[in-house]
Amino acid sequence: MSTNADLLARRDAAVVRGIGHATPIFADRAQNSEVWDVEGRRYIDFAGGIAVLNTGHRHPRVLAAVRAQLDRFTHTCFQVLPYESYVELAERLNALAPLAGPAKTAFFSTGAEATENAVKIARAATGRAGIIAFTGGFHGRTIVASAMTGKVVPYKKGLGPTIPDVWHVPFPVEGGEVSVAEALRYIHFIFKADIDPSRVAAIIVEPVQGEGGFHQVPQELMRGLRAICDTHGIVLIADEVQTGFGRTGKMFAMEHYDVAPDLICVAKSLAGGFPLSGVIGRAAIMDAAEPGGLGGTYAGNPLACAAALAVLDIFAEEKLLERAVAIGARVKAAVDRMAGANHLLPISPARGPGAMVAFDVLKQRGGGEPDAEATRRVTRRAYENGLILLSCGTNANTIRILCPLTISDDLLDEGLGILEGALAA
Repeated sequence: MSTNADLLARRDAAVVRGIGHATPIFADRAQNSEVWDVEGRRYIDFAGGIAVLNTGHRHPRVLAAVRAQLDRFTHTCFQVLPYESYVELAERLNALAPLAGPAKTAFFSTGAEATENAVKIARAATGRAGIIAFTGGFHGRTIVASAMTGKVVPYKKGLGPTIPDVWHVPFPVEGGEVSVAEALRYIHFIFKADIDPSRVAAIIVEPVQGEGGFHQVPQELMRGLRAICDTHGIVLIADEVQTGFGRTGKMFAMEHYDVAPDLICVAKSLAGGFPLSGVIGRAAIMDAAEPGGLGGTYAGNPLACAAALAVLDIFAEEKLLERAVAIGARVKAAVDRMAGANHLLPISPARGPGAMVAFDVLKQRGGGEPDAEATRRVTRRAYENGLILLSCGTNANTIRILCPLTISDDLLDEGLGILEGALAA
């Protein structure tokens, strides 16, 4: 039997150093909200493959849909031989997405492909090149996506120059140094100093920053972005790769706002663990690219489309949007109780909509100074005691909780108990 240590040594010899790991654990099998490693040890999963498993590991409905598709065909390339599941999934997402007017969808394989293709679509629709993004934002690791990502280490360090005409605006974190008014004013500074708005194709923003620390876009900022885009003919892109499909208590996080984007990027939990991403957008904008300008050999894979159709059924039948709200309330109550416990490490109160919950590990109780080293100790203690837990944030001191929305209350409470133990001072 292979051990975690054996496999880690083999991994170090065979796999590049640039791919990092949150844990030294090698998965062997999983079910719903639990994972077992190659040594037979059980873990509760509060990571969900980085928000990919909102419907849990190996949901029976997803497995049944994929098995049925396996018996028919596994690949044709949609651009060569199209298939109904791609079209049906696009129809259902077009009907669900919070967009103004008729919508259309294009499918890809990864979140970075979704954000890059959203930029391509915006550029085709406007005839412009410029992109405005936010500090702390994460949009992927490919060349355009990493240029838009508002964090240098580790996503840009040592990897050479990024593309031109990408500008970053300070993100107004609650209690931080930049207000909403200042962030919006900064965009106008960019228009005056760096790029005329007539050359800007798109503004891209995560409704809730994922890697940036689960900070939600204030209502006033989203309204301001919509107004700027309307004034200057700029495409507003909502990157919902992590927030989409129920994580925030709505199918799309943009449903928390009273304005609509032009394009929405989706991926992660769309297909229940199978690689699938997409761009959903206003039809007039989506149709701007010429035939052949969008697509990909594996884009909209039939197995993944079958899985995604099952995921949408699961959300409706198991009322997972309501479940996300209930999970979030339970997690926030537990975290806020821990924040007031003197025998635990200093942490901030919980934040984030729905079941997209995070908190910061701090150096002093009631202070604001981040403690990245203590955060690393917390995640290590967690997996040593049977809980898979992820950190994030621009200061590497945020703990994020992304348990499946199908988790039972008993398992959720057990995981929160392990988290509390990991926070022991």
